[in-house]
This record gives sequence, structure tokens and C-alpha cells, in this order.
Amino acid sequence: MAISVGQTGQTSVRSEPNVVPMIDIMLVLLIIFMIVTPLIAAGFKATLPKGKNLDPRPEGENEVVLGIDQAGRYFLDGRPLPAGTLEDQLRSRFASRTEDKILYFKADNQLKYAKVQEAVETARKAGVRVMAAITEPSKAGIFQLDKKKEAK
Repeated sequence: MAISVGQTGQTSVRSEPNVVPMIDIMLVLLIIFMIVTPLIAAGFKATLPKGKNLDPRPEGENEVVLGIDQAGRYFLDGRPLPAGTLEDQLRSRFASRTEDKILYFKADNQLKYAKVQEAVETARKAGVRVMAAITEPSKAGIFQLDKKKEAK
């Protein structure tokens, strides 16, 4: 509450809240949340699932396979690509396809996730509609596959 003194010496009480301290606190909280939120998102660690390929199948002739090695170099169908040409190569491959715009994706398990995300975004820009991850079978999956073969 504020007290004001009139011209004749009379005091009157006004019931107006002083919102300046509340605004200061809200601005400080806003700044704190703006700084902390990206740090929380950047610290997120993702563990990708293990593949359990019970029916192994090699890549076909008409399938486009993008590979990324541990150093971050791109390989399209096993052939290395020059740096910066991934989007153009994918765009030329998928421009003539009308039905299946599927890209099969292999990446080294030690590769930083930012590199994988960059490849996915580049593929989307190039016209890829579906991406499928190719994984190596886990040890348990191989063991189960061997047991099924022995049982037959």
C-alpha cells in the first residue's frame, strides 16, 4: 500500500499493489529458465536399441544404403562420397523413384548422435520419405537363431 499526502496535509491510503518487485523476480526466473532449459536438453543421452534380426537378409540391388563410419564420412551403397555432396547425391537417386523412397541407414555405434541427426535431416531435405536402420544382430539374437536351426 502507498500513502500519499494531499495538499491540505491529509493522508490517504491507496490500495494499489507495488508490482515492480514481482516483475523483477519474474524476469530473473525467465532468464534462469532460458539458460537452464537448453543445458538440460543438451545433456540428454540416448541409448539406441540393439537389433535382434531373427531373419537375416542382405541388402538388395535396388535398395539405397547410406553408411557413416566412425570418422563421420558418408558412404552411399559402399562408395565414399565427397564432403558436402550427400544431399545432391540422394536427391538425384530419389528424384526418379515414384513408389519407394526408402533409405537404409548404417552408422557406426561410436558415432556422435549429432552426425546421425544431420544425415537424417539432409536425407529428409533430399526427398527421402522413410528411413530404416540396419543393425547388427545382438549376441542373444544369433544364439536364438542357431537354436531354431538346430531344432529343425
